[in-house]
Amino acid sequence: MTKYPEKIADEQHLEELLSIPSVETIEMFSRIDGDIIFLGIAGKIGPSLAWMAKKASEKASVKKRIIGVSRFRSEEERKKVESYGIEIIRGDLLDQSFLESLPKVKNVFFLAGMKFGSNGNFPFTWAMNSFLPGLVAKTFKDSRIVAYSTSCVYPLTTIGSGGAKESDTPVPIGEYALSCLGRERMFEYGSNTNNTPVAIIRLSYAVEMRYGVLVDIATQVKNGQVIDLSMGYSNVIWQGDSNDVVLRSLEHASSPAKIINISGEEEISVRSVAEEFGKLFGIEPKFTGTEAATALLINSKSTYKLFGKPKVSVSKLISWIADWLNEDRRLLGKPTHFEVRDGKY
Repeated sequence: MTKYPEKIADEQHLEELLSIPSVETIEMFSRIDGDIIFLGIAGKIGPSLAWMAKKASEKASVKKRIIGVSRFRSEEERKKVESYGIEIIRGDLLDQSFLESLPKVKNVFFLAGMKFGSNGNFPFTWAMNSFLPGLVAKTFKDSRIVAYSTSCVYPLTTIGSGGAKESDTPVPIGEYALSCLGRERMFEYGSNTNNTPVAIIRLSYAVEMRYGVLVDIATQVKNGQVIDLSMGYSNVIWQGDSNDVVLRSLEHASSPAKIINISGEEEISVRSVAEEFGKLFGIEPKFTGTEAATALLINSKSTYKLFGKPKVSVSKLISWIADWLNEDRRLLGKPTHFEVRDGKY
């Protein structure tokens, strides 16, 4: 059982915590066959997810190629991933000849996608979120595939209802969410056509110290900004917990594709979280609007039955984030736009 610190010292400490594999993940790595490739590794989640896989492989005393693929917009980004012992392949996944040149390993994690700035750039959004998954599903038809999706494919649900379940019919709001459903359908088509084992991860707001819903709220409080309460509730999960479940989802990939909701247990109140940050910062939060009767919420109970519940609590995350901001440490500057209700990101 991981013992978590009272505070997180710096970014290196944070990355180490995000990439600690559970005993169950290490045991899984001793069972699964084949090497692993992470497509679109250079985003917010990819580096720590791949590092966790590398650590799990080493702790299980098995030799696997752990490969990360991305355009890598900066050398700093590439060097960080490489420092974790990840084999790097640099290129554009939308270049079909490049995609087809990649090693056809047994296990594929698909992390590529477009969200921020999607409104007004819809052709590229659809290319990344729907066209590319079709290419990947065909190129890696003989692999196991775990593909990230999003809770945005679900409709808004009533507060206190427990949130949308995997069996609920998707009702995406806006073109971004539609393109994400397109991503899922392409992987489902590939799974059905080629009998490819696929797991689709509907993630609702992974959180760490540099980005996420809680960081958005904390930043608004600290900067004296007015907080919109219309999307008054949300789900969040420590990214380390999410990473662990995503890796373990390999063993649950199936044909037809398996949908897996991943988030925390609580329907967190934006108002209550802001007030808690206000106490920690000594600042009175400012609000506008009132909580709507619905919010973008998901139900992860079936996931807990498979993998157990998240290990890091919301209260622990709030404490860590408050300390991080009080120390003026670096943020990624990538707001989640969790407050958006019309699907325009």
